[in-house]
Amino acid sequence: MQEGLLIGGRWEQAERRFPVNNKYSGETIAEVSEASLDDVGAALSAAELAAPVMAKLTCFERSQILLKTVELLRSRKEEIEKLISLESGKAVKFSRVEVDRACDTFTYAAEEAKRVHGETVPLDASASGRGYFGFWVRRPLGVVVAITPFNFPLNLVAHKLAPAIAAGNATVLKPAELTPLTGALLCELLIEAGLPDGAINLIQGPGETVGDALVRDRRVAKITFTGSPDTARIITSHAGLKRVTLELGNTGPVIVSEDADLDLVASKCALGAFYNSGQVCVSVQRIYAVPSVIEELTERFVEKTKQLVVGDPLDDATDVGPMIQQQEAERIEQWVCEAKQSGAKALTGDRREGSVYWPTILRDVNASMKVMRNEVFAPVASILPCDNFDEALTQADQTDYGLQASVFTRDIDRMLNAIERLNFGGIIVNDTPNFRADHMPYGGNRISGIGREGLRYAIEEMTNIQMVAIRRGS
Repeated sequence: MQEGLLIGGRWEQAERRFPVNNKYSGETIAEVSEASLDDVGAALSAAELAAPVMAKLTCFERSQILLKTVELLRSRKEEIEKLISLESGKAVKFSRVEVDRACDTFTYAAEEAKRVHGETVPLDASASGRGYFGFWVRRPLGVVVAITPFNFPLNLVAHKLAPAIAAGNATVLKPAELTPLTGALLCELLIEAGLPDGAINLIQGPGETVGDALVRDRRVAKITFTGSPDTARIITSHAGLKRVTLELGNTGPVIVSEDADLDLVASKCALGAFYNSGQVCVSVQRIYAVPSVIEELTERFVEKTKQLVVGDPLDDATDVGPMIQQQEAERIEQWVCEAKQSGAKALTGDRREGSVYWPTILRDVNASMKVMRNEVFAPVASILPCDNFDEALTQADQTDYGLQASVFTRDIDRMLNAIERLNFGGIIVNDTPNFRADHMPYGGNRISGIGREGLRYAIEEMTNIQMVAIRRGS
């Protein structure tokens, strides 16, 4: 397990260190090097030197490195699964899914690396273009800074590093302080897979110092960040003239019509609201149901939720482990308490032990409550009655967020109406907002973000278009 900083192809130890804890037991599992500002500068210098080396790699060579990374991930799958669960608190059954998805992400990137191409442009479509031959190609940006969150410490790192490599960029990674070990292991595998020295650099430390130094530096061409809107505002205010991709969360609405399969809805929502303790940016949070189904849906949803096993994330039987920190469990406990004081009722859950918060379903909520207007990022979901499907669409769209929303219906007109009216980056029909295939365009509208991830789309945002116009001889 690497606990140092990766700079220019070498692992280095820093004087300052910080602990990484088992999120269930609280015991320290590692002490990780904390970067100084000099370390940040060295990592950026290494990436700057490596950028032209990466740009000269053929698309075949980049693809082979990415495929070799998949092979190495699979060879150490059980070790990585356990590490994800230890440092993030994610139930190991879902850590297994995350490793599989990361393998898919790198595989898609390897395929897309061979499809980074341009087009011809008919310049003679303009009177001034007579005698010119035109085409454009994509060129790598140079140095990409990737700042990643705690909740998917492998696959969300993969979604930033894999397209950066496929596009021919050099990268500096700063993973979340709470879950730095999985990202470090991935960097180790990328080096083993054949990345040139300095093409991937790893910097650990606080966002307010290390992260800020990274985003301000003039050598950085692109910042890709997943986290909160508040942090994103700081990043964009400090970044200057750099490209940014921001993925910033959601308040996960689900709309249930009278023709929905209620057992399917209940099962999907129990999983979608509570896996990874609800710490997923597309978790189910607000469920709107029409009068004819709300009571039966509520009963089934509560029943499915009560069947979930809460406990040690390393136990195969566990569905819901701890939250990332006790203070986060205390935060959501307070939010639920405030909601109950304003009239909400907890139908199940509403219980905390240390950093573990039991899956909680609320009724009688209103739009002014924190559990409704803010991203809960916790195992809490609310179910609300709506007079009809049209009103449900209206209420679901009354949010500052806009990442993904879902609709359960068999009626094509309702589907099309939802697609037309909901201002979200993704509309999921007959599944929850959690659905994501790793090659699809993924990102949000409004304060849910800027740009799109998904390998082809991330590569487009990590390259420049270079236009070429050739004047032919007279």
